[in-house]
Amino acid sequence: MPAKPKFLKGHFLIDSGDLAGSFFGRTALLLCEHDANGAFGLILNRATGQRVGDVMVGALPDRLREAPLFVGGPVQPSALSFLHADACLPEANVLANLNLGHALDELVAIGEAASPTTRIKVFAGYAGWSPGQLENELKRKAWLTWPATIELVFDTPPDQLWPAILRLKGGWRNALLSTLPEDPSRN
Repeated sequence: MPAKPKFLKGHFLIDSGDLAGSFFGRTALLLCEHDANGAFGLILNRATGQRVGDVMVGALPDRLREAPLFVGGPVQPSALSFLHADACLPEANVLANLNLGHALDELVAIGEAASPTTRIKVFAGYAGWSPGQLENELKRKAWLTWPATIELVFDTPPDQLWPAILRLKGGWRNALLSTLPEDPSRN
């Protein structure tokens, strides 16, 4: 079995089942940055129920105006972040062909591009950890990890992402956890 990487940039953090009742209960979060200085991630499976155009003023391309807006995390809920993928992004900073951005003008330029292969997800807020904080949470087994793929980020419906990754991880505990209702009293 290969050694677990020291830093988990480009990996999912998923609630191990121990975060029930917290902000991070049943979340699937993509770690976009992780090094000795801390970590930065975006929750991929928590839609706000709004479209980007509902909360952002200005001239947005239709493609962006109609895109769903996601809650990236509890830190700075008005901060803009976005993930975009394309068949060839040589300077991608999260995974091969997957880039993280924060600038509105860059987001608009990407939205205006005519590339049919471009994919975009937009987030309000983010999740952040100070140096050593995430490592301590991992030691306490609050999170499970899984290597991220563009397909999981963009092709899995947000409400199915957390259980899908649990099933991919395998094992009876993860299989059982993936089927539990959000409110176990309704089981």
